[in-house]
Amino acid sequence: MAINIQKQLKKVSQRNYLAKDFESFRADLLAHARLYFPDKIQDFSEASLGGLLLDMASFVGDTMSFYLDHQFNELNWSTALETRNIQKHLRNAGVRVRGAAPSICEVTFYIEVPAETIAGEQIPTPSLLPKILASTRVSSNNGVPFSLLDDLDFAEQDLDGNYLYDYVVVETDEEGNPTSFVLTRNGICQSGTRKEVRISIPNIRKPFRTVALADENVTEVFEVKDTDGNVYYEVESLSQDTVFRSTQNVTEDSDSVESFLEVIPAPYRFVRTYNYSTKLTTLRFGSGDADTLDNDIIPDPSELALPLYGKKVFSRFTIDPNSLLNTQTLGVAPRNTTLTITYQFGGGLKHNVGSATIRSVDLLYMEFKTTAESTAASAVRGTIDVSNPSPATDGANAPSLEQLRTQIPAARKAQGRIITKEDLVSRIYTLPNRFGRVYRVGLRDNPINSLASQIFIISLDKDKKLTMSSDTLKKNLRNYLNEFRAVSDAYDILDTQIINFGVTFEVVAHPSSSKTKVAQTCIRNLQNVLKTENFQIDMPLAYSDIVNVLLNSEGVISLVNVKIANIYGTNDERVYSDVSFNVDGNTYQEMVIPNPGGMFEMKYPDDDIVASVR
Repeated sequence: MAINIQKQLKKVSQRNYLAKDFESFRADLLAHARLYFPDKIQDFSEASLGGLLLDMASFVGDTMSFYLDHQFNELNWSTALETRNIQKHLRNAGVRVRGAAPSICEVTFYIEVPAETIAGEQIPTPSLLPKILASTRVSSNNGVPFSLLDDLDFAEQDLDGNYLYDYVVVETDEEGNPTSFVLTRNGICQSGTRKEVRISIPNIRKPFRTVALADENVTEVFEVKDTDGNVYYEVESLSQDTVFRSTQNVTEDSDSVESFLEVIPAPYRFVRTYNYSTKLTTLRFGSGDADTLDNDIIPDPSELALPLYGKKVFSRFTIDPNSLLNTQTLGVAPRNTTLTITYQFGGGLKHNVGSATIRSVDLLYMEFKTTAESTAASAVRGTIDVSNPSPATDGANAPSLEQLRTQIPAARKAQGRIITKEDLVSRIYTLPNRFGRVYRVGLRDNPINSLASQIFIISLDKDKKLTMSSDTLKKNLRNYLNEFRAVSDAYDILDTQIINFGVTFEVVAHPSSSKTKVAQTCIRNLQNVLKTENFQIDMPLAYSDIVNVLLNSEGVISLVNVKIANIYGTNDERVYSDVSFNVDGNTYQEMVIPNPGGMFEMKYPDDDIVASVR
């Protein structure tokens, strides 16, 4: 049977899908109507029915095209316009959104303590040396509140038994013996108002329960506790089940390292989020049930595996995915308790106040030893006074969305673990100062183990001279890095060799210049170039840098000679490192190469540069 193919073919009109705006849609629709419906409607003017249909269809197409482009742009962090979508991009990239930042300053606390004779010497009465507790609140002249961050103990002593306070004699008796002293100690204060709230949690299990704080610009959450004494720790994500905790260092190196760092489990935890639109902070807790063991929630496959003794068959079983939320993998959800939340809020540019403007003590928390007489302790308490020798800085307004948007590319490249050498160096420098300060870091491949790296570190002493890092700092660094390293990586934390050196040079001065002035100028210019802060571990010492500085010093017309020499041991009562270094044997192409993991230091610039001027 013959088939008429022509009847089965459908007439298809030519369509254009390139129209994007109102005028393009209308022009295409008008051409389509005149081509395929010439005998139906001839009038397409604005006042006609045909014009109305064209305008309505074009308006719908234009609107749909606009929203399609808008939604597509919202998928990209660089073109998104809506605040909620920008916040989602920030959250996905790992950018921590914060409100206004508080200011920080050092505040001097003054107290007057009566004198007491001990071993024939007049000293401040030891039993009346108080401890000013953290949370003590002071304020500036314009009413900006500040809170003391750490306890300030006037009875604290160093390892030699010397008190850490400074003092001046304010009153003496007829024989000139002091009767009272004014003691001073400095403490770090942060602007903002500290507040404690209690929130009742009902006896209803709610995974990922959220608690909103009522105040804007919360800068710090100090503590979250429930009525059972459980402490909730702040973490970056609820999957993080350990946190770092500091404990006071009482060993002999406590002068350089204030605290020990240890890793503790955090079954009770929360994450803190900031809403840019409302400026409010929300705490989100875990989903687990503290009253049920994880083994009771998730069945053990070994109990259901064949062979089953005494049985030949067993019934089907399923695992409800929702039951995974009952485990403590993502933390414990608070239930049937009262949360006590202590936090601090407030900040901004207005919190940056000038020096000597913090003068008022609004709320004083002070305690004395049990042997202190109550009347005398009250008298000492009444003498409290404060002042800030330097201005309060670092206060800033909340960053704009555009400023936050610029942080997304860097945040995406950042990693919460150590993969590259750059990750390792940056992670070492993020160790908080209270656990020890690493001044310089150097990395080398371990010649024995290809998966291990050698980390050379060095610190500064109280005189800002290079010194070996303490064992406590190394232990803290070990605990800190162990939480971020890859399983297959290993690190050897080693001491840096300190190579002390001196420079001797001879120059020819211009006949019209003063030789003494030329020598002083050359020495001063060399001191600026050879500062310790300009050196890194494994960084060579170049003769060309020294020659360039000397030849460009005012009054110098030529350089006769220059020599670099290693200085070690004790010279003229000046103590140097014990590292003996052969400068000539380690000089290549006019560059002095240090020993592996070594660092150059000109320890006494005023004495280690010897100048000769012709």
